[in-house]
Amino acid sequence: MMCALGSAVCFGTASVLQAVATRATAPGTGSGVDPALLLRAVRQWRYVAGLALDGLGFLLQIVALRSVPIYAVGAALAASLAVTAVVAARLLRVRLSGVEWGAVGVVCAGLAMLGLASGDEGDRTGSTTLRYVMLGIAVAVLVLGAVAGRLPDRGRALALGLGAGCGFGVVEVTVRLIDDVSPGALLANPATYALLVGGGAAFLLLTSALQRGSVTTATAGMVIGETIGPALVGVVWLGDRTRDGLGWLAISGFAVAVAGALALARFGEAPDAPSHRLGAPPRTPLLKRRRG
Repeated sequence: MMCALGSAVCFGTASVLQAVATRATAPGTGSGVDPALLLRAVRQWRYVAGLALDGLGFLLQIVALRSVPIYAVGAALAASLAVTAVVAARLLRVRLSGVEWGAVGVVCAGLAMLGLASGDEGDRTGSTTLRYVMLGIAVAVLVLGAVAGRLPDRGRALALGLGAGCGFGVVEVTVRLIDDVSPGALLANPATYALLVGGGAAFLLLTSALQRGSVTTATAGMVIGETIGPALVGVVWLGDRTRDGLGWLAISGFAVAVAGALALARFGEAPDAPSHRLGAPPRTPLLKRRRG
């Protein structure tokens, strides 16, 4: 669980650095899958520093997924929004309301409940069918991004956010479906391609969602997409369980942590440093992810 929390800290801090860099780039194309936007963003040092933190966070995430249930890791990663809010308050002097500080506390309480209730990861390796299903979902996320980028603003933000969340969820599940890391086994495993396609597509979708449309809506969609589905897969198909008699506490902790993260979805949209000094109202998205 400590690795999952460390991963959340890395991702949440990277969000502040990368989102400021993303909004400073020229607007992208109409598509939700815009590699050129990513290439422009990496010319800024903040974005590169955020990528380094993303890399460390991803390594910690892999370790966590190999030791605790997917539902616990997913909730911890959603809690990176709380880290983003706190870092933004310190570095960008963003003022958090009492409700938002309360939401940070709620996230922490939910994670504490999960930490007490979580059992060991499931011992099932997953079927070949599940591996191909994950690959199909990853490809569908990529197609969704290309279509969603042309939707009206509200629908576009929600679709891109949900798509990104599903892509990150594919990464969470497929890490558990790769049990042999020898070159031959990796090339023959559909989960390998699902991880690469799902993570890459999710990263592109979220980059576009952050620059265009409602970031709050996109963030809420992403949190839902990356937590609920993977948690169900872990419990139903991979054998994730809780400690004896503490299933109710795990469910409650998961719900509380996700609800707290959703309450912080506007991070987001906190003022960037230059606009804040000038007293201007524009807002810069702070959520930037992550894996794959």
